[in-house]
This record gives sequence, structure tokens and C-alpha cells, in this order.
Amino acid sequence: MTKAIDFQTDPSKYRHWKVSYDGPVANLYMDVDEKGGLFEGYELKLNSYDLGVDIELADVVQRMRFEHPEVKVVVMQSAKEKVFCAGANIRMLGGAAHAHKVNFCKFTNETRNTYEAALADSGQNYICAIKGACAGGGYELALACNYLMLTDDSTSSVALPEVPLLAVLPGTGGLTRVTDKRKVRRDLADVFCSIEEGVKGKRALDWQLVDEVVPNSKFDDVVVERAREMAAKTDKADVAKGIELTPISRTFSDDGVTYTCVEVTLHREGRRATVTIKGPDADALGDMEAFTAEGANNWILRCARELDDAILHLRNNEKELGLIEFQTQGDPEKLIAHEALLLGNKDHWLANEVLQYWKRLLKRIDMTSRSLVAIVEHGSCYAGPLAELLWSADRSYMMLEEFDGDNRHMATVTLSQGNFGTYPMGNDLTRLETRFLGAPEQVEKLKGSIGDALEADAADELGLVTYIYDDIDWEDEVRLFMEERASFSPDAMTGMEANLRFAGPETMETRIFGRLTAWQNWIFQRPNAVGEEGALQRYGSGVRGKYNMERV
Repeated sequence: MTKAIDFQTDPSKYRHWKVSYDGPVANLYMDVDEKGGLFEGYELKLNSYDLGVDIELADVVQRMRFEHPEVKVVVMQSAKEKVFCAGANIRMLGGAAHAHKVNFCKFTNETRNTYEAALADSGQNYICAIKGACAGGGYELALACNYLMLTDDSTSSVALPEVPLLAVLPGTGGLTRVTDKRKVRRDLADVFCSIEEGVKGKRALDWQLVDEVVPNSKFDDVVVERAREMAAKTDKADVAKGIELTPISRTFSDDGVTYTCVEVTLHREGRRATVTIKGPDADALGDMEAFTAEGANNWILRCARELDDAILHLRNNEKELGLIEFQTQGDPEKLIAHEALLLGNKDHWLANEVLQYWKRLLKRIDMTSRSLVAIVEHGSCYAGPLAELLWSADRSYMMLEEFDGDNRHMATVTLSQGNFGTYPMGNDLTRLETRFLGAPEQVEKLKGSIGDALEADAADELGLVTYIYDDIDWEDEVRLFMEERASFSPDAMTGMEANLRFAGPETMETRIFGRLTAWQNWIFQRPNAVGEEGALQRYGSGVRGKYNMERV
């Protein structure tokens, strides 16, 4: 699998999903094109999916937020007879490189998290209407919805059969959502995850695997009724019209990608990439009416969309570049003003959606298995949402005092109110709370510096950056760090960084990604799953996998 993966799409290009809108209710149909695989070598039968199917789903969910804010309930269902979804395509998994499998699992769960949180974040509730077999990743699609309805007939069931069939885990959240979200009893979950045929009807309801079981003859009518009931009960404000998410502007070259306010430069010899984010040129608009009229062209939304695409591109298409170096350039005061307009209008639907998008984007950066470093040079604009990059990064380096021949404004860090709760991590803490886990009083102290342009000495004293250097030491220290980082084992780095980034309380989200990073990452490399005689390779051949029975 060597072709570049593009995460940009739009409804005119969908091959696997269909959406119809009926006022506050949207009907989302999974109708996977068997011949529409992202790569050659497999067919997407039985509504099975690959990364291409999920790229479309992520786009659907994003557009539902921004282009269709009138929607209050989304009904996810299958457009095919007698099957809801057979899960991730096994032929794709069997033929995929290890890194692709893990990145695929990570992206699918980020997408699941997005619509799972849509009720709390955007007032959009997801119902899953299950007819037919709903297995593996298909049940994981359902689990991320907030209300699961199952038709009671001889063919409809829910299942997580990965362990007996494939020697892998329901590793993009299935196990975690069964125990943590559905609160299925442990012994029943053990039975459920050990059988191939799944669970049907009343037993699925009794075991808390679904929320409602409906006779097949009444199913369609009851689904419509439930959707209308939920739409009527929501307190989501009525919004007449959304904004269009117009295509982002980008140009690819051999050594990077250029967007309007993000520049990606690839340094393949040094195994790193520089992501430079340019702050806003124009002043912030005066009110949300003007902001809505400008729509997707407004800097703070445009920047988020471009940075999101850049991170996904680096994750999936430049896998040997182990270090991402963040830089920013621009006017921090202008940036703070752009964020302030949204923070001051959180009850406006579009202000809320843009802030929620920044929250999701920053979580994606947290979960990216690359070393991250923030470089705070003169002329930078680490302020508000971009200041979060300092605490997403594994380390940060900041210029101290004036540099010979550098006439840019002094390097500063500017805190905003948004840094104290608007962009929580997956552990439900802010990045500052996570950074100062052992000194919560420091977070309170930092609130006294909101709005101040903190130069290096002050930023260092407050613990906001790792190192500060003057122009004598700057170049050598930064170079030595980058060279050292590139020399370490990528596997050790992924394990170390994933452990260090998520201090504090466990949540369902941190457990999902922690188990993916550790357990599924390991299992996907074991011969019992992916060896020549492993279950993934032998699936569909009629021959069971041959296992090394040693427990590790």
C-alpha cells in the first residue's frame, strides 16, 4: 500500500454513504461499494469497510456539524438487505502493512469519538438502527451511537468475533465501550467476545448490548418514532442554515505541502517534518453575524482544517519521519482577538462548533505517534489555541533575548481564557492541568497571566516551556535534540511518549487509545494473527490459524 492517502472528500465523491435530511432528523445509510476499496486486492463485501469508507464517514459527521446544524438526531442504518456491517475488511487487514493497520484503527476511533460526543458537544444525537448481522467493527460503529435499536428476527445479531476468528482484539474501542459505556457484566462480556455467532434479540437487550429490541414488522416505524421523540426532547436551538465547508487550498511538492496558513516542510534525511502555522493577517471580525457570513474562509476555522489535514497526511503518508517540529509566525494579539470572538459567543452554534473542532484537532495531535517539539522563535504567535501546541509537544524550546540580525518581534507565549478549559485532552483535563498535575496551584497562578505576552524568562519561570536559549546556544541545542531524537528506536519512542502524554485520571477515551497503542499494536505483529499460518492470513480458507500456544 504505497499510494498517498487523501483525507479530503465531499458528498459528490461519496461511494459508501448516503444521507437524507428530514428537518431535525438525518438518515445516514451505510451502502458500501464493493468495488470501491481504497487499494486493490480486496472487495468490500457485506458492508465491510476500509479506511476509505471511514474517511467518508468522518466527512459526513463533520459536515453534519457545520453544514446541517438544524439536525438534532442522526439515524445510522444499513441500505443493504440482511446485513448492517461485517466490520473492517479482513482481506484489507491481512494484506496491509502493520503501520497502516494501526493508523487505520486510530483514525476509525477518532471518527467514532466524534459522533459519540456529538450530543454533548453539538446537540446531535446518534441512533443506530440494526437490521441483519452487525459484527466486529460494525458493532463498534453502533457502540459509538448513543441509542442502539435491534430488530428481533432470525438474522439480526450483534457480535465481536475478532478473538475466535482473527486472533486480534476488537481494538478500536469495542472492548472498552462494552465494559465502560454499555457496562456489560464482565462474565457476560467474556462470553460475548468469545463466540463467533453473536447475540440476538432479547438476550442482547438483557445483556445491555443494545437499548431496545423491536419486532421486525414494526421496526422501521418505531425507529422513525424514536428519532422524532428524541428530536422533540432536545434543547438544541433551532438553526436555519449552516455554512459550507468549501475545499481547502493545498499544493503538494516533493518536499512538503503548502496551504493558505499552514506550511509543511519535509526533511527526510533528518527524519523530521516542520509544520509552520501562520497567524491571522486580518483583524478579528466584530460579531458572529459577520463571522458566519465569512464561513469557512475565516482564519480560525481555515487554520484548523488545514492543520488537521496536515497531521493526517504526515501520519499516514510520511511514516518514517519520526519528529514533527511545530513553528508559528504572526501577531499573537490578532490571534487572541480571533479566539476571543468565539469565547465570548459560546452560545452561538458556529462559535461552539469551531471551538469544538479545535478541541478534536488538538486531541488528534496528542494521539499522533510522532515525537513532537514546539520551537518558539522570535516572530511567533503561540497564543490561545496555538499555545496548546506547547503542551501537546514532548518538549519546547524558546528563544531568549534578542538575536543578532533578527528583527522579528520578541518570542512570547500568550495565555487566554481558552487555555483553562476549552480544549480538554482525552483524560478530561486541560493540557495545563496535565502539565502541572503535581502542582494544581500553578494552574491557578497562571490565570493571573492571561493576556500577557510572556517573554522567555517569564515563560520559563512559569513552567510553560522546557528550555530557553540565547543566540549563542540556540542553534546547537536545537540541532542536537533533533539529531538525538532521530537516532532513537521509533517503537521505544511511541511507547514512551504515549505513556508520558496522558498523566492523571483514566477515561474511556484514554483506555481506548492506550489499549490500541499497546495491546493491539503488539497483537498486530504476532504470528498468531499475521504470520503465514496466522488467523488473519487463513481467514476464509476453511483452515483455522495455527497458534504458538505460549502465553506471554
